[in-house]
Amino acid sequence: MGKSSRQTARMRHHPDAYPNASGGWGSVKAVARILVQERSVLRDAKILPRQNKPDGFMCVSCSWAKPAHPHTFEFCENGAKATAWDTTSKRADRAFFAKHTVSELLGWHDHDLEEAGRLTEPMRYDVASDRLVPVSWDEAFAAIGAQLRALDPDSVVFYTSGRASLETAYMLQLFARMYGTNNMPDSSNMCHESTSVGLTQAIGVGVGTIGLDDFEHTDLMFFFGHNVGTNSPRMLHQLQDARKRGVPIITFNPLREPGLLSFANPQSPRDMLLPGDTQISTQYHQVRPGGDSAALVGLCKAVLEAHDSALASGGSEVLDTAFIREHTVGFEDFAQYLRETDWAEIILVSGLSRAAIESAALVYMQSNAVIAHYGMGLTQHRLGVQNVRMLCNLLFLRGNIGKPGAGPSPVRGHSNVQGQRTVGITEKPELAPLDQLARQFDFEPPRKAGFNTVEAFEAMIDGRVRAVVNLGGNLVRSVPDRARIEAAWRGLQLNVNIATKLNRSHLEHGKDAWLLPCLSRIEIDRSGGREQYVSMEDSTARFHGSRGVAEPASPDIRSEPFILAGLAKATLGERSTADWGAWSEDYTRVRAEIAKTWPEMFHDMETRMWTPGGFVRPLPARERKWKTQSGKAEFQVPETLNEDPDMPQSEPGALRLMTLRADGQFNTTIYNHDDRFRGVRGSRMVLLMNGDDMKARDIDTGDRLTLQTISTDGVVRQVAGLAAMPYDVPRGCLAGYYPECNPLLPLWHCAKQSKVPAAKSIPVRVVAVDKNTGSAGDTFRADTGAPQHT
Repeated sequence: MGKSSRQTARMRHHPDAYPNASGGWGSVKAVARILVQERSVLRDAKILPRQNKPDGFMCVSCSWAKPAHPHTFEFCENGAKATAWDTTSKRADRAFFAKHTVSELLGWHDHDLEEAGRLTEPMRYDVASDRLVPVSWDEAFAAIGAQLRALDPDSVVFYTSGRASLETAYMLQLFARMYGTNNMPDSSNMCHESTSVGLTQAIGVGVGTIGLDDFEHTDLMFFFGHNVGTNSPRMLHQLQDARKRGVPIITFNPLREPGLLSFANPQSPRDMLLPGDTQISTQYHQVRPGGDSAALVGLCKAVLEAHDSALASGGSEVLDTAFIREHTVGFEDFAQYLRETDWAEIILVSGLSRAAIESAALVYMQSNAVIAHYGMGLTQHRLGVQNVRMLCNLLFLRGNIGKPGAGPSPVRGHSNVQGQRTVGITEKPELAPLDQLARQFDFEPPRKAGFNTVEAFEAMIDGRVRAVVNLGGNLVRSVPDRARIEAAWRGLQLNVNIATKLNRSHLEHGKDAWLLPCLSRIEIDRSGGREQYVSMEDSTARFHGSRGVAEPASPDIRSEPFILAGLAKATLGERSTADWGAWSEDYTRVRAEIAKTWPEMFHDMETRMWTPGGFVRPLPARERKWKTQSGKAEFQVPETLNEDPDMPQSEPGALRLMTLRADGQFNTTIYNHDDRFRGVRGSRMVLLMNGDDMKARDIDTGDRLTLQTISTDGVVRQVAGLAAMPYDVPRGCLAGYYPECNPLLPLWHCAKQSKVPAAKSIPVRVVAVDKNTGSAGDTFRADTGAPQHT
């Protein structure tokens, strides 16, 4: 099972990689395929209509908003895949683990590990048999608690992915702080921490300010570094409606992505049965990876030049000078910087012409209410925080924040990654209500800063971290510097993994390793003898309730709150004043404590969480109230336009690699080996290259390449066996899949201030070209021609 899918894999590239609109029949076929694959066609046909409904469950995939008036089928292709993946009839049970040793499973592909099915009972690693063997819940809690008590709290890391509910996240942060540490890295550290830092500095709140209602009032939308068709397809409904109203959409993205080009709504009979589709982007600018700050500076410079020119000729102001004067600081310094910055530098770094940038700026100047959507293409850079600040600068110039239809819109990934931060998951003590928690639970929380994700793994490598409690993550695959990380992970004293399915992090075990299976959010939670429900926050800062609708995969799996309560009781004992047992049996008690901790935000939570469309988190910036150091929105002068000032740039033939995701995956979960939007079939070991770059290096389609990171730290980082494929990427740039290319990303190559791994701009060199494309069962095959998207 494990290797067969790899041995028979084939990959092909169509001359017109994906000629159709996103959505449409391609989406319908993909949903049908995953339902059959997971043997869940009939069951999920009843479950899917409850997805993202007010009385149903919140999607376990992306965190896009849940509308007050949902469609009949309020799920997208990716959401259906995630649901089928969780509700599969396949099981990784005790018979499965009796059959396969851990050493054998380590040779399986990541897809095949999760495809084995749902975990069914607690397991621990047995050295003698090299197997995961069943244990009781009581045994697991007692043994783990004893080991945690024997460790220095600062040597333990509590990691959580964004799938955890508000209730689970609140319990985890309290457990960790009562234990004695702020070591709470999370998936936000990997993606949107640059947003949390940058927006907080600029506008005083670390989340976006727009809601679904703003789509009805906007007259322009920007997209920067976000592939909506793959990462948040439900958003395409709002984009399609806006385009039908004539709202322009301007995209800055290195690759031309089908989801940002056109869309056919699979829920619309007209779109499905008649020719034609909705054009999404009205302008599409292929900025170079790492050129985002330069492009944003160019937009701002064009606006300022138009303003100066208008004033000189007696025309009307282009800038919103009233907003700038009343609500901002730092404008004059920023304006001086813009006037002094040469267009030649902007063009060189961004990879865009002055005319292209000015064409986008012209539409911006003609618009009164503008939303700026962005994703990890803006945040996963060395200057990720600066990119966010430059985006805010652009919005400030024309007062595009704090009014209907305008504002920054960071599009998050995991379904509750924003919410877990809201209820205290943070390594930064200054961001947590420690004084309130101290009063509420009669203990003294630790005041020392904890580790974020990068810092946690740096500490793991040098031996300061001895144990990890891992809630939902596949860390050895998701983090950079894989070779160094896997070795450090195997050196841990203790691994505790709470998960629904098997992944690589459960197999790269330390001295003592435990695997604790949990319910999916989709499943009915009957903890305490009655049905429980949970809550989460979406990307637009709305809170929603979620009820499970499917029967649990096994009678021996438990909810995340139950598992955390069991671990906390076993570890803390009488030190804890929290009633963990009562909380695990009645989640209304947890929500009551959340409301005590943040009364302004969560008052009357029990009833408000079922409000159609969710209840709104207080966001002062929406009302033009600025909780910044200056008390106003703050312009920033950029440090530099050079994306990687501390990485070698002058090596002849150097290329810049960005990692990306396929439509057949969600983060490290690989549903299949295909990427239909990019014309890839059967393999993910693919390198998308500019055709001119291939020609200059005598690289043909299908040649196997070895890439090596360009750095000066003395560590050799390389990935071999990547099949070259011509694609419409900017000259001098490459694109490869995440997490396969993670070994090329140094742990220290991360965003300044936020420490988000800079996965969208990695300097690399091609060190080997193998013209032998492999065996018959693992051959890259391209259709005739050397196609490029147009």
